[in-house]
Amino acid sequence: MVKLYLRYRLANTFGLVASGNSNACFSADGKHAVTPMLENVGVYDVKKGELSSEWRDEDSKAEVTCISRAPDNVSYAVGYNDGSIRIWDFQTSNTAITFNGHKSAVTCLVYNADGTKLVSGSKDTDLIVWDIVAEEGLYRLRGHKDQITSVKFLSQNGLDHVVSASKDSLLKFWDLQTQHCVETIIAHRGEVWSLEVTPDEKLMFTGAADGEIRVWKIDSDMLRAKLDPSGTAIGGSWNDDEDQAGEEGLITKKAVIHYGKLERQSKERVITLKVHPGGEYLGSQGADRLVELYKFRTPEELKKRLNRLKKRQKEKKAEKKTKKPDTMDVDEPQEDEPVLTVTDEIPRVAHIRCAAKVRSFDFAPSTKHRGSKDSSLQILCALTNNSLEVHAADIENKEQPTRLVTTLEMPGHRSDVRTLALSSDDQMLVTGSQASIKIWNIHSRQCAQTMDSGYALCCEFLPGDQHVVVGTKTGELQLFDLARGTMIEEIKAHDGPVWSLQVHPDRKGLTTGSQDKEVRFWDLGMVRDEDLGGQRLTLVHTRTLKMSDDVLCVRYSPDGRLLAVALLDSTVKVLYADTLKFSLSLYGHKLPVMSMDISSDSSLIVTGSADKTVKIWGLDFGDCHKSIFAHQDSVMCTRFVWGTHYLFTAGKDRMVKYWDTDKFESIMQLKGHCGEVWALAVGKYGNVVVSGSHDRSIRVWEKTDDQFTLEEEREKELEETYEAQALADADKFDAPIGSGAEEGAMRAEDNNDETGAAGKKTGETLKAGERLLEALEVYEEDRRNLTVWKRLKEKTPELPMPQRSPFIVATGKTDISGEGYVLGVASKIRAGDLEQALVVLPFNGIISLLRCLVVWAEMRWNPLLTLRTLTHILHTHYSQLQVTRSLHATLRRLMRAVSRLVKNERDALGFSLAGLKHLRGRQLQEIGFVGEEEDEASGWVPGAKGEKRKRN
Repeated sequence: MVKLYLRYRLANTFGLVASGNSNACFSADGKHAVTPMLENVGVYDVKKGELSSEWRDEDSKAEVTCISRAPDNVSYAVGYNDGSIRIWDFQTSNTAITFNGHKSAVTCLVYNADGTKLVSGSKDTDLIVWDIVAEEGLYRLRGHKDQITSVKFLSQNGLDHVVSASKDSLLKFWDLQTQHCVETIIAHRGEVWSLEVTPDEKLMFTGAADGEIRVWKIDSDMLRAKLDPSGTAIGGSWNDDEDQAGEEGLITKKAVIHYGKLERQSKERVITLKVHPGGEYLGSQGADRLVELYKFRTPEELKKRLNRLKKRQKEKKAEKKTKKPDTMDVDEPQEDEPVLTVTDEIPRVAHIRCAAKVRSFDFAPSTKHRGSKDSSLQILCALTNNSLEVHAADIENKEQPTRLVTTLEMPGHRSDVRTLALSSDDQMLVTGSQASIKIWNIHSRQCAQTMDSGYALCCEFLPGDQHVVVGTKTGELQLFDLARGTMIEEIKAHDGPVWSLQVHPDRKGLTTGSQDKEVRFWDLGMVRDEDLGGQRLTLVHTRTLKMSDDVLCVRYSPDGRLLAVALLDSTVKVLYADTLKFSLSLYGHKLPVMSMDISSDSSLIVTGSADKTVKIWGLDFGDCHKSIFAHQDSVMCTRFVWGTHYLFTAGKDRMVKYWDTDKFESIMQLKGHCGEVWALAVGKYGNVVVSGSHDRSIRVWEKTDDQFTLEEEREKELEETYEAQALADADKFDAPIGSGAEEGAMRAEDNNDETGAAGKKTGETLKAGERLLEALEVYEEDRRNLTVWKRLKEKTPELPMPQRSPFIVATGKTDISGEGYVLGVASKIRAGDLEQALVVLPFNGIISLLRCLVVWAEMRWNPLLTLRTLTHILHTHYSQLQVTRSLHATLRRLMRAVSRLVKNERDALGFSLAGLKHLRGRQLQEIGFVGEEEDEASGWVPGAKGEKRKRN
């Protein structure tokens, strides 16, 4: 009989404020912070410190690497570690658009001014331009040799360009009309990490690994004329000279000129440069705790500065003449007139010092809070220790130019979650990290208490769930009273780190094991505390067991008969718990045992080791039943499910695995963590599993009612492996050209090509192509049956119509045609996946799809999908279609139908635009205002620009 198992699923993830691999940003109202939470995105209320909403996609397991706010202040583009991009709606917390094009992590995202286009840069060294309205990728731009770190649009002053910065030390300017790089600049001696442009797009700032912030002037006329044969610019320059003699005597001029450097207090590499939305301030952040602020001086301030410099120069001359009145100044060189430098124009005015290293910062879109007269800058700083800080900068206040407004750190730990334990009723959870422990409510995900502690390595709830005992790295046992929320006692228990502790099965004491080669036994007792005015719980040391090596783990058998002690010499000693006499020695691991557990019937003991294996032993004779290669790295935790021989293990390979120790089989893998899993706790009957990780997240896995067999799970894993391999094989001829490219990787296109297709093959596009191919096969079968029926009906008029395909009947629309059925399947394919889904089709499938397109165009079904599908087919199969004579009639019919379709769509669009202009003119008439632009729409004779005129 086949054994069935119940599936576990990820129920909750908490303990995160801001993960360290992505930037955070303000919302449009400045009241919320949009922060990365590993694979999810969190929206925190800055004032309340609460999580308002969470953007979660069940299909996405990749970590968030980049967040960008759209100009409409409603949509947010989020880039992920697997190269995908999702567009999220701030109000609904839903995503409707997903782009797949990059082959590795997305590192930068930026919208154009009207929010219709999005440019993304990645570790795969490519730029991709996406069309937000059409929900598809336009093209890919190649040229950088290393990771792209920053990208900006240049859309003012008649430009339609993108500028990109990379770790290859280059800045590249791309013309989006011609899709070519028009200028390349060696910006720094090292990696360029950040790029920013002023709102008027006349100045550009770059920050690099050399710690410098360089300022550049952009000549928009020269940049616009780069590819104009009749223009004044021929090409880009690599030098600091303004002009350079090129080939055949032509003069090449630069469109970007180095202007100067800004002073910095920090000496670390520049990570983020950002200009305030108002264009008055510039922020700079390095790989330390500082955020430095610069101010753009106004022309009046610059004039005052210049006058002050001239006055100072005159005073110095007068002072020299006073000191040496007899000397003649004929031979002295004449001093030049004072000239303003870039540091005079953009001086450093303030800095913000945060509590930890800064990962990113962002300016609030609004400089004022509603209902307050405070006009200071609001700056959001995301720190690397899983916290947020909001600072206010009042530059005019000389005494205190910056101040800390609020800190958001309660919902998570500042460092790794090293240990955790569940209460006896599985309602509360205690987690420990480097400097604190936290008490959580499992169901609400809320942190109930935070208490300062030592470096926690192990912890347990004591009987009654009112106290928690913690073993620290310095050898103390710390006792916490949850009712009072304080530490009530600290005991120096060992001379080394307390690696393990466990409460005795009789619930009357506990046992600790330490690096000092001792196992100590403690009883729970009561002692009178004068400060509390009554008795409190305490730990009484009863006896000590000295071992031959460091003690890494201690574990009691549930019946209280045996005590297992894991030592640094890779062995496990099994002792009788009452007399501490030797019973068994378990040896076989090549590296030390990091964790172990004993089944509830006290018959099996499982050991997990740094040698990546899990061994299952019998406690009767100490024989090894099975040795399993369990993880790809050290096994850190092993926990049995009470009442069963099911086992959970966690390792440094970021995986939690579920095992059947009777069959020695892996049941399923629980994926989700982005760092090493340090701690694991299993509920009383296995209904809930909790894991803590280096990524500072706490994940709760719940048992579901979904049943499955081991064979089904193995087939699922194999299918995922085959899909990943197929995608890897498909991409091997289009590998990145940068530092991440493998040796011997080949590209289908020449390396000199600067453009390419935007999309890439994914599991979703392969499945979409397969569904479309199946629909076309159903259509062909249905078409053949109808053709035969029509031919036979001429001879037998009473012949009934043939039975439709079960797939068509399943749609519930029995009168639907085969072309309509294919249209229904095609319309369910995401717009961004359509091109790659069509690539999957064989040529006979393309022929069937062309027949469907003829009907779609003649019936005017979904014109946008019809035209996009036809465009992709012509781009891909033009040569084959041209030489296939049997298709010429179909193509001519399709051409006539598409011409009529395009004309109708153009007429409908023109009519709609005319109606909108008319309505706009009517509205302007009602408010009595007509400007230059509105006069043409409304039909009135234009007057002075912006002039108000009353209508009679």
